[in-house]
Amino acid sequence: MIVLDIETSGMSISRSGVWQIAALDLISKDEFIDEARLDENDEITDEALEITGKTEEELRDENKQSQKELIQKFFYWLRNKKEKNFICQNPQFDIAWVSFRCEKYGIKKEYPYRAFDLHTIAQLKHSQIHGSFLLKEIKGEIKSDMNLPNILKFCGIPDERMYIRDGKVIQEGKPHDALEDCKLEGECFSRLVYGRNLFQEFKKFPVPNYLKQNDDGVNKK
Repeated sequence: MIVLDIETSGMSISRSGVWQIAALDLISKDEFIDEARLDENDEITDEALEITGKTEEELRDENKQSQKELIQKFFYWLRNKKEKNFICQNPQFDIAWVSFRCEKYGIKKEYPYRAFDLHTIAQLKHSQIHGSFLLKEIKGEIKSDMNLPNILKFCGIPDERMYIRDGKVIQEGKPHDALEDCKLEGECFSRLVYGRNLFQEFKKFPVPNYLKQNDDGVNKK
């Protein structure tokens, strides 16, 4: 199982760039984390700078490797991993961005076709325990409310990261970092699927009783 997370310079896959890729092998605990410079025509949004704590000069640093080199280095790290299934909070985001860049730079894709969606796993567990999915109404439409902050809350882990909405900081906290997000997602995956703590740094946050399992893998009451 490989947890994958990326950091981008904006939300437009065609206009923004990927400046950081992180991955975490949940079996060996082996980590990958590296950065690249943005292309000259890559858009950088103010929100991306705010939430990552970076400057435009840092993201365009000519001394850094290219995004093509970053992706190739990630694929090289991935090659010797026995179990290559990805875990992402939102695979449609992380994998799509890497795929788009592979096509742009003419890189052969070296990752699995399918991925585990942490959002779906959390919704199914929430429904199993509480009898319903976690939903919210937005402009008259009912949508899923199982974002990473709510997954962390469901798993008993405080979210200490910064959040911005509509250009305004709604929660002060740590800048977003791809490897830190990989660890958060990996810890949640372990708690949701196996009912147990995975990483030592999260041991201080007890696994909620409703996620703990007995010897048969059934959630305790």
